[in-house]
Amino acid sequence: MKKITLAATAALTLLGLGLTGCSAAGEDQTSAESVTCPGGQIRFGVLPYEDPEALEPAYRLLADALSEKLDCPVEVQITEDYAAEVLAMENDQLEIAQFGPLGFVFANERAGATALASFGDAEGQPTTYTGGIWVPKDSPVKTIEDLKGKTLALGSPGSTSGDALPMSALVDAGVDADVQWDYAGGHPEALLALVNGTVDAAQINSQTLATATEAGTFDPAGYRQVWESEEIPNDPVTVRSNLPQEFQDAVKDALLGLDSADVAKVSKFLGVDPAGPMIEVSNDTYQPLFDLAKTMNLTEKDV
Repeated sequence: MKKITLAATAALTLLGLGLTGCSAAGEDQTSAESVTCPGGQIRFGVLPYEDPEALEPAYRLLADALSEKLDCPVEVQITEDYAAEVLAMENDQLEIAQFGPLGFVFANERAGATALASFGDAEGQPTTYTGGIWVPKDSPVKTIEDLKGKTLALGSPGSTSGDALPMSALVDAGVDADVQWDYAGGHPEALLALVNGTVDAAQINSQTLATATEAGTFDPAGYRQVWESEEIPNDPVTVRSNLPQEFQDAVKDALLGLDSADVAKVSKFLGVDPAGPMIEVSNDTYQPLFDLAKTMNLTEKDV
């Protein structure tokens, strides 16, 4: 089995971490440094778990609302990948960031990321998603054990549902050494590989499934799910722990005070529809992912 790794490439430098940014309050907005505005701005990192061009306007809406509450311009930065996002926070180039659940484990260990809030449903309850492995409906593959000798598209290194959980399932089934798996580059890319018939199977999590089904790019009726993970707590929005506690508290209050409409577009990408307000989470919420990293022998050196 290949080693699951989040290793950043040697080409990444402190001045070029694969970030693209958009100011939530416009190019000309400036703000004096204050308790809620360290350095005169807040940089909000987001992993490109869907098409960045689709994610950017959704996160800009959330950032605009956050900017008003904190009286500080919030710049959304779509990172290149998991490693770039963790590295950016580790090097104090992000104040807040949304991580995938497993990415958060490494961000916590390497960058001191602290979970503040996640995305609630219309009743204000915590939300989850699941990982899955899908095959064409006419495939002879009926179970995960049947993937022996088949090709499998995973998402990207370090992804909870697109890497660690399906790999863990292959290991548990005893077929990890017999499956020809590779990273497609992300959740949408893995799904596309299956639709295009270039692989026998692909990981598709419930979030990507909902988005692609609504967009008409995937018809579940033509495919079959042969494995599904246990429920995974939805992504946390985190703050860098070396920032003043007063700032951390202010960000948490602002996130929890956002209207449902401010987060609805982001929530939809995360499989939460209709959306509710953001809800409080803590590092303990993601303990199952810390346990998974330990089980899979992943450490901060894998970032």
